[in-house]
Amino acid sequence: MFQGHGDDGYLHNKPLTADFSTNVYHGGAPAGLKEYLFAHWDKVMRYPEVLAESLTEKIAGHYGFGSGHILVTSGSTESIYLIAQAFKHKRSTLVIPAFAEYEDACRMHGHEINFIRWEDVELNHLLKGTDLVFICNPNNPTGAVMTELEQLIVQHPHTLFVVDEAFIEFTCSITSLVGATEKYSNLVVMRSMTKAYAVPGLRLGYIVAQPPLIALFRSAKLPWTVNTMALEAGHFIFDHLDSLTLPLQQLLADKADLIRELDNAPLTIYPSHTHFFLAETQVENASRLKRFLLDEFNILIRDAGNFRGLSENFIRIATLSPAKNKLLINALSEWKRT
Repeated sequence: MFQGHGDDGYLHNKPLTADFSTNVYHGGAPAGLKEYLFAHWDKVMRYPEVLAESLTEKIAGHYGFGSGHILVTSGSTESIYLIAQAFKHKRSTLVIPAFAEYEDACRMHGHEINFIRWEDVELNHLLKGTDLVFICNPNNPTGAVMTELEQLIVQHPHTLFVVDEAFIEFTCSITSLVGATEKYSNLVVMRSMTKAYAVPGLRLGYIVAQPPLIALFRSAKLPWTVNTMALEAGHFIFDHLDSLTLPLQQLLADKADLIRELDNAPLTIYPSHTHFFLAETQVENASRLKRFLLDEFNILIRDAGNFRGLSENFIRIATLSPAKNKLLINALSEWKRT
C-alpha cells in the first residue's frame, strides 16, 4: 500500500492549517536535535555503518542486553518486511484493524493469512495452527491496548508473536514487552524511534528478540538501510532519553478535552488509551469529510476506511495543541450543517 497512510498532505499541494492525520507527536523534534545533526553533517560524505553497529550497541546497553538482541532498522516498516521475509510461506494471523503493511508484507512473501478481530484475540482456539501473530499494542488505528498479551505468549509457545510497540510512549495503560524477550523465544518486539520524537522523515526503528531470531532477520537485511542522519538522531535520542519524555498526561488531558468538545459533532467517538482515536461520521462518509475539511479549512484528517475491518465512515484523529484542536471542533460544526 504505497498510498492510503496518514500524513499524506504532500499529495494535496497546499499548506495545511492543522494535520490531524498523523499520530506522530505534535510538539516537534527534541530541542537540540537539529543543531546536533547539522554539526555532524560532514558524515554524509561517507557511507553509514553497514548495520548501524554503534547504535545497536547503545540500544542494547540501555536495556542491559547483548548486541545480539537488537537489530536497528529504517523504521518499523523495514522491520515488518524483514520479519515477513524471514518467515516466508508461513501461516500468519493479523489482528485487525491494523496497519496495512503487516498484510502487504505477508502477501509479498507468500504467507497464508488469517484475520481475527481485536476483541476476539484472547479466544485461544483462533490462534491454534498459526505460525506468527502480528499485533500492534497499543493498536493503530483504535488506540486500544491488550493487557493479557504475555499470557497469550505463554499459552502458545509454538507461535511467534510479533508485537508492534510503535505507540507505546503514548499510553500509560500498558508497559513495554521489550524486557520479556529475554524470557520468551517466541516473542519479537518492534519499536519506532520516530513517533514520540517527531522525526518520521528520518525512518528509524529497531527489533528486539532473542539472538537466533535477530540473526535470522539480519541475514535478510540490505546494507546501509539506516542513513547517517537517522543513525546520528538515534544516538542523540538515546544519549538524552531521561530528558526526552513526552508530556503524556497533558497530551491525554488535551485528548479528553477534544473529545468532550466534539460531543455535539456528527461523530460517534470510540474509546482509546492513546492520544489518537477513531470516530465514525454520521453524515456522508469519511472520504467526503476529509475532502470537506481540506477544501474549506485546510485541515487534514485520516480517512480510516481502508483499514481492514473498518467501514468507509471511519476517521482517525490525533490530538494536537488546544488551539489547533479548536480549529477542528469549529470546522466539524460546519460539517454538521452540510
